[in-house]
Amino acid sequence: MTEGPEPAGEPEGARLPAARALVPVEGPPPGEPVDAETARELLPYLRNGKKLALPTKTQKAKRKAAARLGSLADRYEAWRLDASAWFDRLDLAPDLAEEIGSRRWLRGLGTMVGLGAVALAFWPDLTPLEARPAMPQGEAVQSELRSQMILPLALGADSGRRMGPTQAVIPLKSAPERPQIALVVTLAPGDSFVTMLRRAGVAGEDIDRAAALVGQAVAVGDIQPGTQMDVLLGRRPAPGEPRPLDSLAFRARFDLQLELTRPGVGEIAADGTPVVPSGPLALKRNIIRVDETPLRVRGVVGSSLYRSMRQAGVPASAVQDYLKALDAQIDMDREVGASDEFDIIIAYRRAATGERQAGQLLYAGIDRGGRPRTQLMRWGSDGRFYEASGVGEQRRGLLAPVPGAISSSFGMRRHPILGYNRMHAGMDFKASYGTPIVAVSDGKVSAAGRAGGCGIAVRLEHGGGLSTRYCHMSRMAVRAGQSVRRGQVIGYVGSTGLSTGPHLHYEMYRGGRVINPASVSFVTRAELSGTELIDFRRQLIRLKEIEVGAALKDLAPLPNEVKEPVREIEKVDTARRGTPAVTL
Repeated sequence: MTEGPEPAGEPEGARLPAARALVPVEGPPPGEPVDAETARELLPYLRNGKKLALPTKTQKAKRKAAARLGSLADRYEAWRLDASAWFDRLDLAPDLAEEIGSRRWLRGLGTMVGLGAVALAFWPDLTPLEARPAMPQGEAVQSELRSQMILPLALGADSGRRMGPTQAVIPLKSAPERPQIALVVTLAPGDSFVTMLRRAGVAGEDIDRAAALVGQAVAVGDIQPGTQMDVLLGRRPAPGEPRPLDSLAFRARFDLQLELTRPGVGEIAADGTPVVPSGPLALKRNIIRVDETPLRVRGVVGSSLYRSMRQAGVPASAVQDYLKALDAQIDMDREVGASDEFDIIIAYRRAATGERQAGQLLYAGIDRGGRPRTQLMRWGSDGRFYEASGVGEQRRGLLAPVPGAISSSFGMRRHPILGYNRMHAGMDFKASYGTPIVAVSDGKVSAAGRAGGCGIAVRLEHGGGLSTRYCHMSRMAVRAGQSVRRGQVIGYVGSTGLSTGPHLHYEMYRGGRVINPASVSFVTRAELSGTELIDFRRQLIRLKEIEVGAALKDLAPLPNEVKEPVREIEKVDTARRGTPAVTL
């Protein structure tokens, strides 16, 4: 290959392909800074020179460390994979719901127990953490806190800030006590009359005397819980001894107030000093005049019978008894209209002192078009309601013995325990353990106790050859020979006898032979006759003659109950009202 002549006019460095010609650059004299243009031209050469330079010691150390870490990471990853494969083959946590009792299952059980033991070992204790108190402690701080406390004086309080005594203060050997202490004590539920007085601080002799005197008027055990008593304690006979009972007053009954007083209580001597009570306690009976005219309320049923009766002022308990009595006789939803009128009469007592007390329901009626449509009156010692014709409560069918669904009906079935088909002589009701079981109708207990596979059972005779039996009870609430009412609790659901769980097995018999309970729907009713029917109708006429709302009026005071006003303001108030004051 022959080289041709070089072209004229080209510089020598232009023959180098894809490379920059190395042209000597004249730098600035030593000690002078390099200008910006020259620095930009030299920058690529400096970078290429660093890449081609030998690595430093620091760079070599970094490269070795990176290589070691890379090898350790690879070895750790290989070890992790090997360990995972080993534990996977070991199968320490199998499904405990599979292969129960096998070695694999036992190995999983051991793993679960071990993990539980470890968890319990690391369970934190409940020891409270010690911390610095939020407030400083010390005698000075405690003294300052006591100075700001307020304690009852009756408990011997010694707190509160007070001035320090000076030389002029003479300490007393003993502080004088109050001559009398007036208390208001309340008889708590489950408490006794004697215990209440002892807790109030009455002397033992006075407690026995008071109990004996009160027992002459009423039985001490018949005093209702919640009764408030005004107690007046006298001066102690000696330091440290209990105070004597000077006076005790309380309302023993609605129509009787009792007062125990010691002679001299409240009396003033001729010189103006109070008389010191002395002598034994004496009983004073204050008979309170009471009117027992029943309360009669009438009104329109409207959109809600309950709300209409409550707005008319009928007590809630009487409204509930009224609805319950009528619901057992008629269909309240279909046979009572919004334009009908309700008529209710309840026992009612008014005391001359102003107290009022509502009693039980006496009469429940529904009128339509001004004429009685349904009339029920309570009659007899058992409190049964009778129609105006003298016919007793008419029950529409049987009650459900428990509030549960039927789980097994009457007929042939496979016994869940014995394992073969046999006659199921009753119905099973779903119910939880301890659910009350009620009588489906009025009857008499003919048998009560254990009855083989039936467990604890109760059998009732309802008359007319009909009887029922209730099985598998946990316990009974009646005894043999006892009479029961419809809806009365006779026992509680259990699982005694041949039973797979708590439920009620209910059977019915007619003439001694078992029948399907679902096929029987009967009513129970009682009828009055003879002189008893005549007395019943007379009482019904007397109740119907009671004026509506007459019992809500205040009792007119008797002449011996009128007290002349003492203060002028009382005279003015009495003149405005136009009625004298009433006292007993």
